[in-house]
Amino acid sequence: MRIGELAERTGISRRLLRYYEEQGLITPERCANGYRVYSEEFVDRVTQIRGLLDAGLPTRIIRQVLPCLNRPRDIHFTDATPEMLALLERERDAMSRRIEVLARNREAIGAYLVAVRDR
Repeated sequence: MRIGELAERTGISRRLLRYYEEQGLITPERCANGYRVYSEEFVDRVTQIRGLLDAGLPTRIIRQVLPCLNRPRDIHFTDATPEMLALLERERDAMSRRIEVLARNREAIGAYLVAVRDR
């Protein structure tokens, strides 16, 4: 698929997809005319990238973590530093806190909907 279709399917702008490419997060094939060509797997990959960015991870860390997302039992970092590991731990803990808040909010909204519908 071309960049326009990937943008449409993921809800990510073409400009942002090109930025992901500049950052080394995605690497599309190129046609002879220079057009980018993306395989089906890029739909999930771009969604993963967006989620990691939304979670607050910087692109330099995402670039290192992405290979592990498809092969969770084959995780190794040749350049893992104590700082990077500490950053990942902080981000993991922050994600857990956000998940807890979202779960509480979901339950509160559900209770509100039940109360309003029962009237």
